[in-house]
Amino acid sequence: MESANEAYKVAVFGAYGHTGRFVVAELAARGFVPVASGRDAAKLRELAASRPGLDIRPATAGDPASLDLALSGVAAVINCAGPFAETAAPVIEAALRAGIPYVDVAAEIEANADTFAHYAARARTEGALIVPAMAFYGGLGDLLVTAALGDWTSADEAHIAYGLNSWHPTTGTRAAGEVSHARRGGRRVRFADGRLQYHDDPVSTTDWSFPAPMGTRTVVAEFTMADVVTVPSHLPIPEVRTYMTTEAAKDLSEPGTPAPVPADEHGRSDQTFLVDVVVRSGGTERRAVARGRDIYAVTAPLAVEAVHRILTGRTRTTGVASPGAAFDAPDFLRALSDHILVELPERDPEVLAARG
Repeated sequence: MESANEAYKVAVFGAYGHTGRFVVAELAARGFVPVASGRDAAKLRELAASRPGLDIRPATAGDPASLDLALSGVAAVINCAGPFAETAAPVIEAALRAGIPYVDVAAEIEANADTFAHYAARARTEGALIVPAMAFYGGLGDLLVTAALGDWTSADEAHIAYGLNSWHPTTGTRAAGEVSHARRGGRRVRFADGRLQYHDDPVSTTDWSFPAPMGTRTVVAEFTMADVVTVPSHLPIPEVRTYMTTEAAKDLSEPGTPAPVPADEHGRSDQTFLVDVVVRSGGTERRAVARGRDIYAVTAPLAVEAVHRILTGRTRTTGVASPGAAFDAPDFLRALSDHILVELPERDPEVLAARG
């Protein structure tokens, strides 16, 4: 526990949700004072019953006055309430009125793109920092790509392959997926030629050689995640592609797949992940790898570490910034060693991962 954090109150909007509960617990473990907020007062009271002394402040995205009360006297806010297409803008507005930094855990591609489009200039003018997608999807991949890039100023391609042994989605994940699907008119999305492109191409698969012990697995090609917004927001990489193991993609697509089930004393499920990142420039490549457990639980240390760095002045910019732009990516990843095992390319001598 870091005693310097004890003076900081941090609001968590959507605190009683699956990911929100992990964030509240991580804040408390790091010495922050969590302030729980969200639209369901009964669920907030239930959460408070399990955490005596927890400050609860009901608020709704459609009621600016309630959001202002929820953020009164806090140092930062973490938005865990999806769909973020509905909550991001109102909570960002409230954070700007309160003069505090905003972090969210959005995995919705369009919601993240909206945040950059609508708030970049205003936040920069006001000297505010807004960090969207500070989560497993969007944030972790962006940090890994940034760290792998190292001293390169650009790359031709970035590939992010998600090796999940399974994916038991939360109700929030399903709701967000429905919103994104509707916004796209059922089309799929890719980032190519330096821009987001919507298309109706059929789903395809390919083989991806993950590091041992996972090895070669069949993955869904262009299983596009929020990394296609975070990475290009600050890195000149015209092609950003993401992939997902077919087993996990099948879990997500089937309506009968159950929600995550706690399997340890921290409430984490037994689902594991391996994120394999390859950046390519000309004929050379660099690789970064992250391994861990529970994609929802690991979002909490990602978001809380971001808030800690913002509040202690360890940031690189203002405005709307992806994690890799806002923070020192290799140092940030090393700080997560209790939660994520990370392998970054050596720099001297340079180690390049050869792929066929």
